[in-house]
Amino acid sequence: MLDNLRAALLVPDIRKRVGFVLLAFAGFIFMIHVQLPGVDEQRWQQELRGGSFYNFLGFLSGGALQRLSVIAMGITPYINASIIMQLMTVVLPHLEELAKKGGEEGRKKISQYTRWLTIVLAVVQSTTMSLNMSRSGVFYDPSWQFVVFAVIAFVSGTLFLMWLGEQITDKGIGNGVSLIIFIGIVLRYPTYVSQTITAGAKGSFPVFGLVLFLIIALFTVVSIIFMYQGQRRVPVQQARRVVGRKMFAGRSSYIPLRLNNAGVISIIFAISILLLPQQALSWFAHSGGTPTYWHLGPIGFPANPTATSLALQTYFSPNSLLYNLAYFILVVIFTFFYSSVVVNIGDIADNLKKSGSFIPGIRPGGPTQDYIRRILFRITTVAAVYLGLLAILPTTLQQGLGVTTFYLGSTSLLIVVGVALDTMTQIEARLAMRDYKGFIKR
Repeated sequence: MLDNLRAALLVPDIRKRVGFVLLAFAGFIFMIHVQLPGVDEQRWQQELRGGSFYNFLGFLSGGALQRLSVIAMGITPYINASIIMQLMTVVLPHLEELAKKGGEEGRKKISQYTRWLTIVLAVVQSTTMSLNMSRSGVFYDPSWQFVVFAVIAFVSGTLFLMWLGEQITDKGIGNGVSLIIFIGIVLRYPTYVSQTITAGAKGSFPVFGLVLFLIIALFTVVSIIFMYQGQRRVPVQQARRVVGRKMFAGRSSYIPLRLNNAGVISIIFAISILLLPQQALSWFAHSGGTPTYWHLGPIGFPANPTATSLALQTYFSPNSLLYNLAYFILVVIFTFFYSSVVVNIGDIADNLKKSGSFIPGIRPGGPTQDYIRRILFRITTVAAVYLGLLAILPTTLQQGLGVTTFYLGSTSLLIVVGVALDTMTQIEARLAMRDYKGFIKR
């Protein structure tokens, strides 16, 4: 692999693109240390320790949220906007027409819609965060003018990362947004490792548990690679063609159905839904130290947001059985849902019919759709159960082995491994054009 990397760096075009990616990473790291002024850091650290939702956002930002820099929100609003637009492309006929038949102009139009939606989501998220920080005493200046200043700073940071990701995609190698998330996650791991070494030196956990933990982590990475690259190849036979006086024999090919079509999206959806209500209740619970009461429905049942938040933290904490059971079920549901959105079975069957191809033993049209649907259901079931178990794996390991300082995040592992494989595949494609052997050996 090192020889192949050396060969890739000898190619001027690839070397230039890799250098641009590294330069963009340096710019991202610099922006992490551009802190928002007027912040009570001690009070902010207390808020972080009490908010699981903040920690979820923080691991994607490379520590920017912990330092409360101008890019504290990270690229999360753009990710959410991209997911929403992808789902709306299936729902709205106009967007579906742009995506399928609009060509390059249609893709540019959808990208423009995604940028505008990113601004809307960034404004909503930054406003909610800034108001909560001001109410919690994180800002030295609690005035509305400073809140507006914080919102503008956070939104500008997100837009900068969105622009940086697009520049990496155009002038670098790989998907720019994915690489920004990748470097944001990787930057957090040295902190986790140092915390683990320090705790191990103090005897905070058994050494055997840590060794077993690392072995399981290595096995998890290998299984993610197999799951990411695994595919079910459905054989396809092309009918014979007659062109003039010549007859061409039918060719054999296959339809590659990926084992994991949802990627990491299902886990991100599930954890957002689980953590958002608890974080929202903690936001509403701040009212000058006095619990706020309101009436729910016509019966007028009194509810205390502070008490409700404490109850959720007690019975629905990330370490509870109820939380992990709900987490597993949501991941399975979203995996099936997103796979059905990504893989359009009707289009696959129609394209086969139009090209004169067919699956051996299966009639074109409706029977072909039913056959592909059955195969997709079976492989999606395997992927959904795997992702569900992978989602609850960190909590299970931490409780079973007693290693609580090093966090083996299933989401972070999926992103890191997936982005690394995609980048290696793109480098391999560029090397293939110059007769170099690629990274991935077949």
